[in-house]
Amino acid sequence: MPFTATVLTMFPEAFPGPLGVSLIGTAWREKGLWDLQALDIRAFSEDKRGFLDDTPAGGGPGQVLKADVVARALDSLEGPPRPLLYMSARGRPLTQARVKEWAKADGIVVLCGRFEGVDQRVLDARGFEEISVGNAVLAGGEAAAMVAIEACVRLVPGVLGAAESLSSESFEDGLLEHPQYTRPRTFEGHDIPEVLLSGDHKKIAQWREAQREETTRERRPDLWAAHLAKTAAEPGSAKSKAKGAKARGE
Repeated sequence: MPFTATVLTMFPEAFPGPLGVSLIGTAWREKGLWDLQALDIRAFSEDKRGFLDDTPAGGGPGQVLKADVVARALDSLEGPPRPLLYMSARGRPLTQARVKEWAKADGIVVLCGRFEGVDQRVLDARGFEEISVGNAVLAGGEAAAMVAIEACVRLVPGVLGAAESLSSESFEDGLLEHPQYTRPRTFEGHDIPEVLLSGDHKKIAQWREAQREETTRERRPDLWAAHLAKTAAEPGSAKSKAKGAKARGE
């Protein structure tokens, strides 16, 4: 069985969206390297009108998706167990580290909320992991689900072609990616950095590493601090050697 992403949603017509285009779409439709299923949770409502939400317990505005409806939709799925994700603004941030773990599984099941959210009991009872794609609130979880699925699927072997193209990307080693350039050599008064045209692969690698560090330090101080801490703790690093020497009384 290929890596399978199943989406539990009120709007299955929203899929595949961007998941159906370019290399990822080809890997799904033509190569069968992964599979996408969009399941309409409305079909699991026992209300003859198809209602699957109710007013919040304790009062308040909006509606809440019912636990029993979501549970029936989840119970209808077949195949091996897969990580269960619920896209939520209050969830833990989506990270490349978590994506790499999910990509090793048989697939993922993604629940898309609407209205005021989903009854907490089904999230707790079934072991959903709440995931956020940013510090912003969306109308529903469908767009966020596409982000999580694409992040996983692009790591499936064969989807993007050359595996080495993934090794220097943002977050792979804690740093953001270096800037990229291509022809023409000059664009609106801006030139490609000379080092990239030098043919000196060692200098190019050094320049790119310096750019990654500078970009991370300026744009993501949280990642930069974590990178410094990790580097200092690595055996053989200058800070690690100094700490060891101090401990030995040298």
